Amino acid sequence: MSETANLIFDGQSYELPIVTGTEGERAIDISRLRGATGLITLDDGYANTGSCRSAITFIDGERGILRYRGVPIEDLAARSSFIETAELLIFGQLPDDEERAEFRSLLTENSWLHRDMRKHFDAFPKNAHPMSILSAMISALQSHDLPEHHFTDAMGFREAAANLIAKTRTIAAASYKSHIGQPIVYPRYDLPYAENFLHMMFTQPYRDYETTPEVAHALNMFLVLHADHEQNCSTSTVRMVASGGANMYASVSAGVNALWGPLHGGANMAVIEMLEQIRDGSLSAQQYIDRVKDKKSGAKLMGFGHRVYRNFDPRATILKSAADSMLDSMHITDPLLDIAREVEQAALADDYFASRRLYPNVDFYSGIILRAIGIPMDMFTVMFAIGRTPGWIAQWKEVTDNPGQRIYRPRQVYVGEPQREWKAREDR
Repeated sequence: MSETANLIFDGQSYELPIVTGTEGERAIDISRLRGATGLITLDDGYANTGSCRSAITFIDGERGILRYRGVPIEDLAARSSFIETAELLIFGQLPDDEERAEFRSLLTENSWLHRDMRKHFDAFPKNAHPMSILSAMISALQSHDLPEHHFTDAMGFREAAANLIAKTRTIAAASYKSHIGQPIVYPRYDLPYAENFLHMMFTQPYRDYETTPEVAHALNMFLVLHADHEQNCSTSTVRMVASGGANMYASVSAGVNALWGPLHGGANMAVIEMLEQIRDGSLSAQQYIDRVKDKKSGAKLMGFGHRVYRNFDPRATILKSAADSMLDSMHITDPLLDIAREVEQAALADDYFASRRLYPNVDFYSGIILRAIGIPMDMFTVMFAIGRTPGWIAQWKEVTDNPGQRIYRPRQVYVGEPQREWKAREDR
């Protein structure tokens, strides 16, 4: 007999089914609650609401676990590339050699932009934010690319997925080049995904950019660790737009806009802004830590703690190692990076933060890595979007492939004015 929860309302008892996930997560199925009782549930911010059943990503925030399609993030970081991770998320399985080669070929062949797309870049003002350009250009891709891709067969979807992943990277680099007034750099056919992006970002007509293994590894880790993260703000946005029947490009463009918000995709920017405050205020790391502990000061320790992870962020542990290796190899002089390491050490040594389970999260180290590579701060959220694109595609596909999918339509509790009479303008 299936397990149920019992709800008593107005003296009457109602049985609600219990749904159990593959990792033992349990949820009360309230899909028939309103029909049976006239009630809805209220959960501001959906903090305790399961919006879907998904087979893509599993998170256990209490134990610091993150898995893509059942594969621990630690194994993917140690053994897989960003593109192999993307294939796992989108298609459900790690690719064999033939599948891997075929998808990489699709990425290479689809990394270019139609010549007419160049006109769109020229139309943006010079001070346009790269996220606005990225969102608009992904939408514009529909006009240039979507008619060529048919989603009625598996190969058509593979081509469309590869096209969007490849071109998102190209658009991001091109938006940066347009912003600083440099010529747009074309992708190279001989470079892997992360290295190709760095080439398009930093190569100049008179000087080719050559990355180092440590920098390429750190950027690859950044992308792998950001590839999906369950039902966050931007992912839920992609799924909601997809539930209305919108195509993949439109849904991902909506995800970009949701990610743009400073409370979602801007956390690593906030880390750098905090370090700048410490530098500009001539504070030591310990002095700033002491301010954070003083609730009256208003100072915040950015890049520490996480809404989901109540112990430690497993992504942070991986990215810290990549950041340390990269910084040691680069021998760069940057006061902010020195301050970051001092803040990290001071906070980790302080029982105040340990007792509150406030440990460095992925945003703390990602901000450090992106700054060290030379990525400008207004491109930080764009980098997040590049990494998250495979996850958005996987989520869009899961919604689209569900034969029982209904359009998302949350309810509300109305708290406005009760019914009242309309008044003529002269009587108002």
